[in-house]
Amino acid sequence: MASTTKSINSPKMSSNIPTDMINLRLILVSGKTKEFLFSPNDSAADIAKHVYDNWPMDWEEEQVSSPNILRLIYQGRFLHGNVTLGALKLPLGKTTVMHLVARETLPEPNSQGQRNREKTGESNCCVIL
Repeated sequence: MASTTKSINSPKMSSNIPTDMINLRLILVSGKTKEFLFSPNDSAADIAKHVYDNWPMDWEEEQVSSPNILRLIYQGRFLHGNVTLGALKLPLGKTTVMHLVARETLPEPNSQGQRNREKTGESNCCVIL
């Protein structure tokens, strides 16, 4: 993880985002937010570990027991631990919003497609006339 990773404490700082970093605004289920700076090379697992190690004081009620259960959600999808911010093509020098949740396991990659098929009534079976 980049040694330049840090928390942004004031709204004024968010306009001074380094052009080689990504500012993540993380939102908890409770609605509390905090901004952190990360390198494009940082992975979802790196981010979870950093946030766990630097848990904000005002998030004390939501403290988790391990960084391994922290999950990032971006554009409605859970990010797997090895995906980097650069791989997501997030804009450098800008703020990107993600949700941060405590969850033991991730859904299977194709479970969303299965759920969509169930909603639309689409199936993989044949009809013989």
